Amino acid sequence: MTTSMYDTALFYIHRSDWDQLLILMVRTEDQFLSKKIEHFLHAYHFEHDYQIIEAKLYALLRYLDHASEKTMSHYLHELPI
Repeated sequence: MTTSMYDTALFYIHRSDWDQLLILMVRTEDQFLSKKIEHFLHAYHFEHDYQIIEAKLYALLRYLDHASEKTMSHYLHELPI
């Protein structure tokens, strides 16, 4: 998995481009990312309590931060010196 997938998800969230985020959810190989996107989009469309939507969004953003950090550190350790 590359960091570009996580950057793309962040870009779609920033632009509120839910259709593209849904397509990313289906195409990604990262099952955790797919589930986080699914939970957020479901909450966004069906929940009436804004706190639940906010919690799902923050969970998705925390995962994106964590995954991109781990991917980047893994990538940096494999670079030849």
